[in-house]
Amino acid sequence: MQRRLLLAAGITSAAALAGCAGPQVGQYASEKPLLDLRTYFNGTLDAYGVFTDRSGAVVKRFTVVMVCTWNGDDGVLDETFSYSDGTTGKRVWRMKHMGNGQFSGRADDVVGEARGEQKGNAFRWGYTLLLPVDGKTYEVQFDDWMYLMDSRVMLNKAEMSKFGVRLGEVTLSFVRRAP
Repeated sequence: MQRRLLLAAGITSAAALAGCAGPQVGQYASEKPLLDLRTYFNGTLDAYGVFTDRSGAVVKRFTVVMVCTWNGDDGVLDETFSYSDGTTGKRVWRMKHMGNGQFSGRADDVVGEARGEQKGNAFRWGYTLLLPVDGKTYEVQFDDWMYLMDSRVMLNKAEMSKFGVRLGEVTLSFVRRAP
């Protein structure tokens, strides 16, 4: 019994340390092109994405049209989703630039406040989303990374988890429409 407890404690400690060992947004500070969320997410963008389960299988494909506006440090990102199964969805982010590359955000299906930081070409965003599945709603955590590729394209990779267990991943590309 004691051996099992020690083994469980060891596995838990290793998992906790592995979580701390991941990339930090600061390590991208010198990467170019330089990302400014208020500039990139301003105007209309199209996004194309997939949700993969923990085995890597594509579960759902989707497209998004985003209409984004900023008034100083306050932004609205109005997202309209179209899924491969014919369903649609909507999320409106109300964002705030808090200075020094720090952002906060709220949306109706987000629990509390999202927090993010941009450095260099990267933005890391963490939040808890209310995810409807088969008539039930689950609170799942998102560790959301965005990387600016050029003035029009940004790649986004988000890991979804619950109780620290990886459920799947969302991968998408944003493309700014030409003015």
